[in-house]
Amino acid sequence: MPEPQPEHQDAIAGTGAGGATDLAMSEGTTLEGQPGGPDGGGPRERAGSLWADAWRDLRRNPVFIISSLIIIFLVVIAIWPSLIASGNPLKCDLAKAQQGSQPGHPMGFNAQGCDVYTRVVYGARASVTVGVCATLGVALLGGLLGGLAGFFGGGWDAVLSRVTDIFFAIPVVLGGLVLLSVVTSNTVWPVIGFMVLLGWPQISRIARGAVITAKQHDYVQAARALGASNSRMLLRHVAPNAVAPVIVVATIALGTYIALEATLSYLGVGLKPPTVSWGIDISSASQNIRNAPHMLLWPAGALAVTVLAFIMLGDAVRDALDPKLR
Repeated sequence: MPEPQPEHQDAIAGTGAGGATDLAMSEGTTLEGQPGGPDGGGPRERAGSLWADAWRDLRRNPVFIISSLIIIFLVVIAIWPSLIASGNPLKCDLAKAQQGSQPGHPMGFNAQGCDVYTRVVYGARASVTVGVCATLGVALLGGLLGGLAGFFGGGWDAVLSRVTDIFFAIPVVLGGLVLLSVVTSNTVWPVIGFMVLLGWPQISRIARGAVITAKQHDYVQAARALGASNSRMLLRHVAPNAVAPVIVVATIALGTYIALEATLSYLGVGLKPPTVSWGIDISSASQNIRNAPHMLLWPAGALAVTVLAFIMLGDAVRDALDPKLR
């Protein structure tokens, strides 16, 4: 005897193309109407569990804990340097020039007789300010332009791709030497503006690729079939699932921007005196490295620890947010 066919297969076969469309629409309605999808696995539930799982992994990662403690300490002394340094970084005594460690001055003095310890502490403010502000500006500008290009495509995407190619062809250090050499301001904002100007294409490419991947998911197609507007799909479905790669790249790039600021200051086109900067101190100490190596080692060590802490933080965040690395 022939085996009876399941009832649900007969129902689907009898509906035809229109019935299949109605079934897809009903599934899309269920996915859109419930916060977590039909069985708790919709996009909003996945997004929430992704961040929850990432936070749980980060709390157990010693690399994240150590780098976070270092960064918190740097941020605190950047905001309130007087907590651990009571001196004035601009107060110098030429009679103590290039002298080594003394009571009350554990790191000695530089070529102008300024306390190296006080200048290292106050130098964290400029470096952290440049790194954080440049990263925020790059992430916002690059994420916005790249996200819109990836979502809408067409001519906007083509134009943005060619513009980013042009910016990628500009050497960063050479561009800084050309653009910042005509700036006379001794504040941090010209340096931040230069970094944002040349740094947004990298984030733009990352955001574009993440948005293109996210908008092809089934829940986005279901929302589109239900008549959701572009802004609703972009803000509620695409952006939350495409922001993780941007956060990872921006976190790692923060340490790179701090190193870039020190490089430009070392070359004389970044921050300028009387601004206290590790790059400025390294530049002035490099001429006396044989006679007084402590003048170079302390600011260079602080710069290396800071850059390493942010890179370690970025690596930990990447490992936590990338499911392929679990």
